[in-house]
Amino acid sequence: MKPKSLPRLRVGGFTLIELLVVVSILGILVGLIVNNLSDSRARARDSQKKSNLIQLKTALRLYYNDYQKYPAVSPGVPGGSFTVNNTIYMKQLPAEFTYSYIDDDSFTLKVTLENTSDPDLATSQKSCLDAADGSLYFYVCSD
Repeated sequence: MKPKSLPRLRVGGFTLIELLVVVSILGILVGLIVNNLSDSRARARDSQKKSNLIQLKTALRLYYNDYQKYPAVSPGVPGGSFTVNNTIYMKQLPAEFTYSYIDDDSFTLKVTLENTSDPDLATSQKSCLDAADGSLYFYVCSD
């Protein structure tokens, strides 16, 4: 007489293939999230740079109101203050910008942005240069 075989109990669990599929899907999702997070940080830095240039434009306009001309040289070193004859026009200049004096009544400010798809790039280039140059320079110019 043969001994009766016991019925096999199925132990619950995942196969190796199932685990690999789940891990690869999680890896793809994490990669997308990290990439999107770094893009949003670049957009935030760009927004701060644009805001700083607009504030500097306002400070230059205040200078113009006092002296009826824009400064012939850069208003100060990046990170320093814009002060003339004990009048503080801006406590702290942006960390990075380029000031270009055109004449007594006009100037151009520019800064490099990180986000190539920023719609303000082409707009600023058209308003200050009369044409988009395809660069990453954001421009602010005198009115």
